[in-house]
Parts: sequence; C-alpha cells; structure tokens
Amino acid sequence: MSVETTAKTYLNYINGEWKESASREAEASINPANKQEIVGYVQKSVREDLNQAVQAACQAQRQWRKLSAPARGEYLYRMADVLERNLSQIAETMTREMGKTLPEAKGETARGVAILRYYAGEGMRKTGDVIPSTDAEALMFTSRVPLGVVGVITPWNFPVAIPIWKIAPAIIYGNTVVFKPAQETAVTAAKIVECFAEAGLPAGVVNMVTGAGSVIGQGIVEHPDIAAITFTGSDQVGKAVGQGALARGAKYQLEMGGKNPVIVTNDADLDQAVEATISGGLRSTGQKCTATSRVIVQSGVYEAFKEKLLAKVKELQIGDGLATGTWMGPCASDKQLNTVLSYIEKGRSEGATLLYGGQRLTDGEWKNGFYVQPTIFENVSPQMTIAQEEIFGPVLALIKVETLDQALEIANDSQFGLSASIFTKNIGSMLSFIQKMDAGLVRVNAESAGVELQAPFGGMKQSSSHSREQGQAAIEFFTAIKTVFVKP
Repeated sequence: MSVETTAKTYLNYINGEWKESASREAEASINPANKQEIVGYVQKSVREDLNQAVQAACQAQRQWRKLSAPARGEYLYRMADVLERNLSQIAETMTREMGKTLPEAKGETARGVAILRYYAGEGMRKTGDVIPSTDAEALMFTSRVPLGVVGVITPWNFPVAIPIWKIAPAIIYGNTVVFKPAQETAVTAAKIVECFAEAGLPAGVVNMVTGAGSVIGQGIVEHPDIAAITFTGSDQVGKAVGQGALARGAKYQLEMGGKNPVIVTNDADLDQAVEATISGGLRSTGQKCTATSRVIVQSGVYEAFKEKLLAKVKELQIGDGLATGTWMGPCASDKQLNTVLSYIEKGRSEGATLLYGGQRLTDGEWKNGFYVQPTIFENVSPQMTIAQEEIFGPVLALIKVETLDQALEIANDSQFGLSASIFTKNIGSMLSFIQKMDAGLVRVNAESAGVELQAPFGGMKQSSSHSREQGQAAIEFFTAIKTVFVKP
C-alpha cells in the first residue's frame, strides 16, 4: 500500500523567519492510528541551524529584557488569543500526530491558552522584596533578572501544554528561547509557533529547531550561549542533560519519569476509585508521566474493586482518536508500542497473572495503527519489573495488601516520586498518606494524573532535579535574584 506523499513540509523558525535546515533533509511524521498517513514533514536539522537560532535568541534578548514585564505580558495575551482561535485545528493535528483522542487534545490546547494568560498576568506581579539593612541610611532590596537564552526540550506526550508551560514563563521573565520539540510531534509544535508569529512576537524571542535529540538536544546542552535548559522526558536522557549542563555551569531543570501508585483502602468509594484508576492509568493510552501504574488495594475490597475495574475496562472503545466515541487511541509510535509489548511480556515471564488485555490489535480498523489492549495484571510483587520501571503505556499492576502501612511502604518502594493518590473516607488515613508519601504531587480521592497550571509541579527522588514548574514557582528557575544595596 502506498503512503500519502502530499503532506506539507514544516520548516525551522529562526529570527522570525521559516527556514529550511542546512541539511536540506526532512523526515515524515506518521499518524499512529494509520501509519499510511503522513501528517507532515519536519526538518532534520544540524548544528549550523542550532547556532543560527541561538545567535538570534542572544540578539533578541538584549531588547526583550529591556521591555517592561507588563508589556511582555501583552504579547502573551495576544499569543493566547491566536492559539484559542486555532484551537480546533491544532487539536486535530495533535490527535493525528500522536494519537490521543480529540476531546483530550482540545482540552490540552485549551490548557495552553490558559497557561499563556496566566503568565501574561505574571507580568504585573512583584519580582522582589525590600529587606531591612543594618545601615539606617541605606535601601536594600532584591529584584529578579532573566537568565538569558533558555533551551526548551520537550516530549511528544503533551505537545502543546508542556512547551507552553516552559516557554510562557521563560519569556515573561525576560528570557528568549530556543525550542526543540520531540520529532514525533514537531508538526504540532510548528503550529504553536505559527500562532506566536501571528501574534507579533518579536523576531528571535522564540526560535524552533527540529531534529534528532542526539544532534539538536545535545547541541543545546553543550552550547556556551545557552544559559539554562528546561527538559521533560525520560530518566536516562534527563540525567545526561543534567550532567552536560553541570559540566559547563548552565542552570538546568529536569522533569522525568514516574511509577505512580494509587492506594485503595477498605473504606474507599469503589466506584470513584475505579473511575479514577481507569482515567489516571489509561487515558492518553497511559502515556503520561503522572499516569497511574501501580494499583495497591487493601484485601477487604480487593475482589470487589477488581471485578468493577475489569467490567469498566472491557467497555472501553479503542480506535482512531478522531473517531466519535473513541475512549483510547493508539500508542504514539511503533517504538512506543514495542516498548509496551515488551513490558507486558516481562510481566508474564516474571509470574504476574494477566487478567485482561496484553495483545496488540491488528484486525479491521486497527490494522494500520499502533494499538494495544488496555492491560491488567494481578499477583504482582513489588519487585517485579512492571512494578518498578516506567512503562508509559496502558498497563495496570494490581497489588493486594493488608494494611495502609504496608500500602505506603510499597508505594514508596520506587526510584521515582512524581505523583500518588489515595481513596479513603478516613481522615487519619488521608493525613498519614499526605505525610508519608514520597511524591511531589499527592492527591486524595482523585486520580494521580491531575495537574493544575497555577500550582507547582515536580517530583521527588529520580523524578526530577528537585525544581518545580508551573504556577508562581516557575520564577525560581527562569530568573536569578539580584540583591541591591543603595546608600546616598
């Protein structure tokens, strides 16, 4: 069967202009629901392209930082308006490019609009404090100053929200940006940048260069004129980014993996817990860093919870994310599908009991896509691979426990500490969970995957570099404190 060859070619965006890579090479972005469809072609950039983008960002930053923060905020408001006008088109592109359902894609794009407006408002907030001096005649205060050029490296699973929650605070605080999106969702990224350009953002403030992580991502890490790097992605790559940035003294921020537990206690509302477990673990095909992966259930309700969970999961409609009624789309790529299938096989080989799913779907409407059934294992021991390593797919591991203390011990038995949730009606259990759970985001009677843009977000242990994104916490990474002492 022949593939579509009429798709548009998207260029890099450097210094306010769309430019072909110096390599003169592009690669196809494939629809994971139908591998015969090419969504678009994106540039396979080289270091020369990156150097041009960094130079443009350096030049633009000299004037951008001089602009008042409220004036920078006006640009963000306009960017939000343009993104909102193009919401449906961008959401459809996202679904075609990475597979999540259209309602989810629309919700994510709307969240991008809200993030831009939130940080536009940050331009009117205070950026320093007056501090008493021991010298009665002096004035001492702090101010926040931009870092310079920020490298933004983002993953494919949230191709609108994650770039915007990094780019928006970076530029409102006076930095300029070189943006390297995941190659798998670079068409969606280009459409976001098109909105920024349409809004009149000055040339060089945001630049986009697409290409391999080993070339452009590594180039950002090593470039002497990039003052800071904000990265979301895998644990392995994130650590390499941090090591490279540290070696040359650049500031860095890493958000990496998760192995997020939900605890279901004997007194939980089981219907609520089941709905949240399915939503938290299987929406977006489980391709979220905050997705529920381990389901730790007290023995008193284990069988009832399992029965309800299986009944609901069996009802889920799997298919093209653009189709009406689809609840779960495909894995984002052939590579990701194979990763998920390999973990399912590890679960089987290590002795876990496969309750449901576990198969690739290849018939009928699924034949050209990267589809896998939602998968549920039980009799999972805490040390099994599927209970320890991030799968990034629709796989749930059920673990039966007797007590809450045992549940918390297992929940904390992970190298990661991103998010966690508990379902209980007992306030003592709630407080114990809040106090003892080693995670950056803990939620009570709510799914593990909920993140609000106005609140700090980040993980503990190996899930992050211990910094926080979003909300007012973003100022801590994207600025430096300058202390000022004035004496007449």
